[in-house]
Amino acid sequence: MLQSIVNRMWRDERGQDLVEYALIVAAVGLALITTVNQLSTAVVSLYSSITQGLTSIGATGQ
Repeated sequence: MLQSIVNRMWRDERGQDLVEYALIVAAVGLALITTVNQLSTAVVSLYSSITQGLTSIGATGQ
């Protein structure tokens, strides 16, 4: 009895597609999180550079 249940569960592939899609979504989500973190660091650095440049222009009077 137990062996037949295990064999039936082993051959059942109904949930396989759902698991594969979930893994793909997880991988894409991880890639997006990494990209957004790197992009936000770059934007903060650019903003800081621009504000320092504007401050130095205002300080020198040019």
